[in-house]
Amino acid sequence: MTAPVSETSVVEPAEVQRNGGDLVVETLAALGAKTVFGIPGQHALGLFDALSRSPLHFISSRVENNSAFSADGYSRATGEVGVLFLSTGPGALTALAGLQEAYATGVPMIVVASQIPLEGLGARRKGMLHQLDDQKASAANVTKSQRLIQHASGIPSAIQDAWTEAVSSPQGPVWLEVPQNVLLDPIFVPAVEDALAEPFDNPPRVELVREAVKWLSAAKRPAIVAGGGVRRGRAHAPLLSLAEKLNAPVVCTPGGNGAFPWNHELSLQSWVEDRYVTEVLEDADVLVVIGSSLGEVSSNYFTMEPRGRIIQIDAEPRVLESNRPALGIRADAGQALRMLDAALTEPPAENADWHGATPQAVVADTLAKVQARLDGQDLGLERKFMADIRAAVPADMQTFWDMTISAYWGWSCWDAKDGEFHSAQGAGGLGYGFPAAIGGALGLQSQGKPSRVLAVAGDGSSMYSISELATAKQHNAPVTWLIVDDGGYGILREYMIDTFGKATHTELARPDFVKLAEAFGVPAQRVKAEDVGEALQAGFAADGPNVVVVDVLLKMFGPTHLDL
Repeated sequence: MTAPVSETSVVEPAEVQRNGGDLVVETLAALGAKTVFGIPGQHALGLFDALSRSPLHFISSRVENNSAFSADGYSRATGEVGVLFLSTGPGALTALAGLQEAYATGVPMIVVASQIPLEGLGARRKGMLHQLDDQKASAANVTKSQRLIQHASGIPSAIQDAWTEAVSSPQGPVWLEVPQNVLLDPIFVPAVEDALAEPFDNPPRVELVREAVKWLSAAKRPAIVAGGGVRRGRAHAPLLSLAEKLNAPVVCTPGGNGAFPWNHELSLQSWVEDRYVTEVLEDADVLVVIGSSLGEVSSNYFTMEPRGRIIQIDAEPRVLESNRPALGIRADAGQALRMLDAALTEPPAENADWHGATPQAVVADTLAKVQARLDGQDLGLERKFMADIRAAVPADMQTFWDMTISAYWGWSCWDAKDGEFHSAQGAGGLGYGFPAAIGGALGLQSQGKPSRVLAVAGDGSSMYSISELATAKQHNAPVTWLIVDDGGYGILREYMIDTFGKATHTELARPDFVKLAEAFGVPAQRVKAEDVGEALQAGFAADGPNVVVVDVLLKMFGPTHLDL
């Protein structure tokens, strides 16, 4: 029997002297944080010692990048702010790819990184362990802002300001650095009793709303693209109301999956990469793009050429009109949709004219064309595989998808139902699915909600996070991990064959995933593709983490802009 892992190793009691680390954890707790992710490090020991005197629950990952993914998944699943503790230098740098995903997707996080002592900053000649010339500059591309805290008394206000920035739209991770001596030195600052961080208001400009209403009131063929900003702005209800008032077809991007009812008569679902759906958007006389950059995926790889006018709403000003001229409205999606919905008191539905067809008929015909195209591509295995997974997953279960062929299918065909669909398509890095699912599951558990979640990865992407089997086991995380093993980087294999006629260096040697999981004490089974549903149901009924491995080679549906 393996002895249980102790969260705290005690040598001997010592007199407790509060320090800067205490101020960090006290402020976070006062702001509402419950859970912290990360890995201890030499310069961060003051943070971790303070955790022993704090109500905050710590989840130790095995790789810092996976800690970032876990904090990301925690935030997405719970709606709370993710908190990440990083050690100096290599630890901080290792987390950057995970932070890129959070930054690209607008996930609110507080990142507290340790730093070498103040006297060593800028003095490269000291040659201190883990030293970087400018550590926070490394995070500049993947966080909203970066702060260096040089005095313990400044810790509470700096964290409160960072929290406010993280939750203000556009949401995202914010970076704080605290030198080792600031964390360790005794302090006389009183304990933090309360803290308040309210998001900045980000309503749309009144004249822009008025102009948008004018366009929409006269529109005969309005259509809507709902992106991830709709979900982040919790704008599902006003989106539904607006779409029904306008009688407008709605398509959700991968990030917006679940923002609009999948089987609604105006829903084009998430087939945003399908050329038939693209044609509907091109034909709209007013296209409303909400919480999306209309970027690579949502524009069907920049093949979409809208012939009508575009209204683009986004909290991130750099996104507005970045790919298409539009009436750009900088605003939180929820606030903007509620204002538009309230202003459209006279539904213009009677003006609808989709070339003699109703919007509902256009939607039904378009979805039928999508299915007919799939029928002609010998994709029975893939469609059944995805359908079997969907049938096995409870309606309210949250799912986390790595960058793998199954996820590419999921972007288009996954009906989130009452759950949430989380994907790594913001930045597109490998290794997201499993550690994000661990963070999500443990976060839901802390809220007293149904906490079993599904993570989906390929054999290539799973190797990025395989060490987190130890984390899942240590914390008994209720995660079922589906590993789709096709012997290599499947989507890259397809890209190379399509482009060059052959694939190079995409094939991989892999471990026996079942034996490897069992070595961590995690139950696992290998099944055939046709048995994936039954295996997942068994995994969902179990306690703690488990793994399902499927040996299957899946294909993507054909390039939609070429198969007309």
